[in-house]
Amino acid sequence: MNDTAETGTPVRAIIADDHPLVLLAIENLMTGYPNMQVVGRATNSTELFKEVDCTPCDLVLMDLYMPGDFCNDGLETVRQFKARYPGVPLVILTMETEPTALQRVISLGVDGLVSKRDRIDLIHVAIITVLARERYLGPAVRLLIDNAAVARRLEFVREILSRRELEVFTLYASGFGVTEIAVRLGRSVKTISAQKCTAMRKLALHSDAEVFRFAVEHGVVVEERLQTRL
Repeated sequence: MNDTAETGTPVRAIIADDHPLVLLAIENLMTGYPNMQVVGRATNSTELFKEVDCTPCDLVLMDLYMPGDFCNDGLETVRQFKARYPGVPLVILTMETEPTALQRVISLGVDGLVSKRDRIDLIHVAIITVLARERYLGPAVRLLIDNAAVARRLEFVREILSRRELEVFTLYASGFGVTEIAVRLGRSVKTISAQKCTAMRKLALHSDAEVFRFAVEHGVVVEERLQTRL
């Protein structure tokens, strides 16, 4: 199947989306790709499975949430597809923005996951990538998942530190000195120094370099803001 790119044989694709105009746009886009042939179309999951059952294909591109046998349950559709057609690469297009749902889709073994908010030309990138037997995640999907991970890490910091310790730690990690922080917050240098040291001890940090790296990785400060300050 994946030898088609090497032999010059057109890649046979089945596409599925419950919005006819979107389906037409995807088909027009894909037929413009070199060495690509749309051999089947579906507007729901029931039609999709029938198409794959009776039409040989090298790739399926489908919307995540469609009506049909699985009652608009995108995860179940993906689960059933991977179980029935393990050898057919599956690229998902979606408007989903919930990071947990996106991670569940990935965990089901999809070959590509692209947000409909991404540039439309990235569909071609996704297809080329999955045909090369590599997983493709669109930039919007990666950003949503990464931001969610940072948010979880930031919540961890907020649980560990007191409000005042977090306030001091944030300013210190942003490049402010202890004396500057004392002036900004109207506290003594001794108090600020103690709160900074307590925060570092609670977070098991032992140097300024560790503080700055930790703060960026955990969303306490934004890297661009830190670079500007430094």
